[in-house]
Amino acid sequence: MPWLTLIIAGLFEVAFAACLAKAKETAGFERTLWYAGFFAALSLSMLLLMKAVEALPIGTAYAVWTGIGAVGTVVVGILVFKDPVTFWRVFFITTLIASIVGLKMVSSS
Repeated sequence: MPWLTLIIAGLFEVAFAACLAKAKETAGFERTLWYAGFFAALSLSMLLLMKAVEALPIGTAYAVWTGIGAVGTVVVGILVFKDPVTFWRVFFITTLIASIVGLKMVSSS
């Protein structure tokens, strides 16, 4: 269960990064709503991370949490915000995913 909690926390990290990107594109009340979404997603991400580290080593949990956030944010950037897709971006994201899986495999929890 702590791993599922950690994965959900990482997905909320992706959500708060996406909210920041959308807020940059908007103005007025719509921008305020995106910032509200940012703070809600940030809060949920941190609370779930706190819950996950009760059962997982902090170093592993933090690395996996940030890795999920980084990979997810790049994917959202490509799919939603039309960020460029290059060989090297895909290569390094793939190595990051392999590192996250490796950390899970060697974790004792």
